[in-house]
Amino acid sequence: MDRSCKPGGRLRETPDRDAIRPRFWESVPLDRMTTAEWEALCDGCGKCCLNKLEDEDTREVAYTRIACRLLDDETCRCTHYDIRHQFVPDCVTLDPGNIATNAYWMPRSCAYRLLAEGKPLENWHYLISGSRRTVHDAGMSVRGQTLSEWDVAEEDWEDYLIEGDL
Repeated sequence: MDRSCKPGGRLRETPDRDAIRPRFWESVPLDRMTTAEWEALCDGCGKCCLNKLEDEDTREVAYTRIACRLLDDETCRCTHYDIRHQFVPDCVTLDPGNIATNAYWMPRSCAYRLLAEGKPLENWHYLISGSRRTVHDAGMSVRGQTLSEWDVAEEDWEDYLIEGDL
């Protein structure tokens, strides 16, 4: 099982335009982004906070509806992002130095993964649309679909697999 937490932290509805360059994601390599630009890539879908089951031989990853205990199911944000490692020590913190080794388990729609693979952001991403609601309106978030890991025994997680690609 891999644990991951939302890499971008709590973000304002609109990014601080003074802290990020216009359309930076189209021209700035991941390892040259400022902290604010890196953080701004998180679309707030909450998918990376879902617990995953990984086949050790094939590295195939299956997502479950079981979310990290710190995920707020309504906002799709970590409730204790700044101190999350105190509660979830093995939470993965993505950064430009480790995205290449972690991208395979990130959702296919994740901005970090898309950019690492040389692909453009989705139209519903708030950096394109201008609104943090579009991730939810497009049905790309896990809002209202998760169960807390506190409520489901780990040996039962296979009963909560999500079908299809995320």
